[in-house]
Amino acid sequence: MKIVVCTDSFKGSLTSAQAGNLMIKGLRRVFPEAEYRLIPMADGGEGTAPALTQALGGRMETARVHGPLGKEVEADVGFLPDGSAVMDMASASGLTLVASNELDPMRADTFGTGELIRYALDMHCRRIYLGIGGSATNDGGSGMARALGARFLDEKGRELPPGGGALKNLSRVDCSGLDQRLRETSIEVMCDVDNPLCGPEGASFVYGPQKGATPDMVHALDAALDHYQRVLARQTGLDLAGKPGAGAAGGLGYGLMIFAKARLCPGVDTLLKLSRFDELMAQCDLVVTGEGRIDGQSAHGKTPCGVARAAARHSVPAIAIGGSLGEGAEALYGLGVSGLESCVRQVMPLDQALARVDELLPQAAERAGRMLLTGRKMHF
Repeated sequence: MKIVVCTDSFKGSLTSAQAGNLMIKGLRRVFPEAEYRLIPMADGGEGTAPALTQALGGRMETARVHGPLGKEVEADVGFLPDGSAVMDMASASGLTLVASNELDPMRADTFGTGELIRYALDMHCRRIYLGIGGSATNDGGSGMARALGARFLDEKGRELPPGGGALKNLSRVDCSGLDQRLRETSIEVMCDVDNPLCGPEGASFVYGPQKGATPDMVHALDAALDHYQRVLARQTGLDLAGKPGAGAAGGLGYGLMIFAKARLCPGVDTLLKLSRFDELMAQCDLVVTGEGRIDGQSAHGKTPCGVARAAARHSVPAIAIGGSLGEGAEALYGLGVSGLESCVRQVMPLDQALARVDELLPQAAERAGRMLLTGRKMHF
C-alpha cells in the first residue's frame, strides 16, 4: 500500500513537514507496512517557500530587507535545484511583521518584497515563484516596483511617500529605471484568492480591515487604488485591475502583472506541478491532506481542495484532516475528498489544543486510518 501525505501547515503550531510527519505517525499504527511519501504543501500563503524548497531538495537563504513599515527584517528565499527561486511576500511584507498596535495600511508598503525579488535577480535567477498571501500592505505593489527602480510622482514631479494612501496623489509613473533583468525573468505568482483590485470585492474592502483599516480608511484606500490603476491604464494601455487575483496581497498581484509581467495562478496547483504529484499518483493507493482549519473557504483554492482534485483525476481517494472542522467543510465532499477528520473531538480552549497537537494529530490520523480499514473489510 502506498500513501502520499500532502498537507499544508497548521498555522500557529506546525509546519507542513511537521504536520505530515505526525499524520504518518498515526497512520503507521493502522498500516505499519505501508510505504509513505511526504510532500510538504502550501497554497501561496505564508510558509510556501520553505514547503516548496524542502519538497524539491533546495536550500534556504536569508536576505535583509525592509519590512512593511520600513524596519529592517530578515526574509527567507529558497533556491531550487533547477536554479529558480521561491519566496513568500509575507516574510518581507507580511502581517506577522507588524505589532497589532502598529498596523498602518495607509503607510505600509511592499518595498521589501521588491528587494527580495532583486536579491534573487542578483543571484542570477531568471525564474521566480512568489507566494503572496498574508500581507500587511494595501499599496497595489507600488513599493515592490519602487524597490526595482520605478518612481511614483505627483503632478509637480515629486516622489510620493510609501504606502497605498499616498497613491491618491499619483500623476505618473516613471519606469525608465525599472530593473531591465525583469524582461528576461519569468515570475509565477502563487495566489489563493481571486479578488479584483478595487470595489466591494477588492483588496481594500475585503482585506483592509484585518490590516488595521477603519471604515474611512477602507474607502480612502479603495479610491486611491482606483486612481492608481487609472493612471497606469492610461500609461501602459493595460487594463488589469479586474483580473482575478489583482487584489491579492493588497493589490500586489496587480502590481506584479503590470511591472513584472508576472503570471498569477493557484498556489497549490504550482506546488503540485513542481513536485510531480501526477507522477506519484500512478502507483498511489491513498492521499492524505489537511490544514489547520477546514471549512467552507477550503473549497476555494486551499490546499485540501487542490490536492483532492488532483488525486481525483487519477481516481485515487483522498481524506482531509484538520485541526478543526468549521461550517461548510462538507463542501469538500464534492471536490474529491472522501472523508474528513478533526483533531479536536471535544470542547477545549485553543491554547490547549495547540499545546496538545503532537498528540491530537496522530490520533486523528489513526482514526481516519481505522475507518479506511473498516471499509476494506466490508463486502457488498
